[in-house]
Amino acid sequence: MKSLILCLFCLISSFCFSQQTEEFKNVKNYYNHHRVLINNEFQKKYRTEPNVASKDAIKKDFLLFMKKMDSIENVALIGALLKVKNLEDLNKIQTKTSTAENQSDMVTTTDKAADYPGGINALRQEVANLFYSDGVYAEEKTVKTDVAFIVEKDGTISNVHAQGNNFTFNRQAEIALYSISEKFSPATLKGNTVRYHFRLPLTINLE
Repeated sequence: MKSLILCLFCLISSFCFSQQTEEFKNVKNYYNHHRVLINNEFQKKYRTEPNVASKDAIKKDFLLFMKKMDSIENVALIGALLKVKNLEDLNKIQTKTSTAENQSDMVTTTDKAADYPGGINALRQEVANLFYSDGVYAEEKTVKTDVAFIVEKDGTISNVHAQGNNFTFNRQAEIALYSISEKFSPATLKGNTVRYHFRLPLTINLE
């Protein structure tokens, strides 16, 4: 079984642009809708089947089907990740002329750090719940990465970037961060909201 150990701490760093989390919400809503439909159909079949052995077979088929659905959804989420990263790269190019203005938002200290609703533990738990561990392929038993992202002035996140030795772990970590459901409470300095840089070290233990 794969267990996820999350450690979080914050650092102030460089400037980024707003995220496109709608891409990930659309993918998840689509597949969740179809899971409900499939679940209903399997339940009908299960309830009307009088044979116990056949009921067990239906349950096994359902679990296998859902596992395949998870894998298909992950492919769609990878596509969403590539699209989001491309859009963010385009935004960087298009706004290059306003670099001086954007750099005025850069700070090294804050009066209040950015915070996720429910606190760090709530963020840690949500990332763990969203993490698709079957999408990680590694020969090592322990895999690590550092995920950096910006909390923007409106509480959204942007430019999620994982740096670790395992590409598949990095990719799943980025998808999980982009898929979080809530906005952050933005960081402030002298009463003004500012960009805030989080760094999220992640470790997965493969058994």
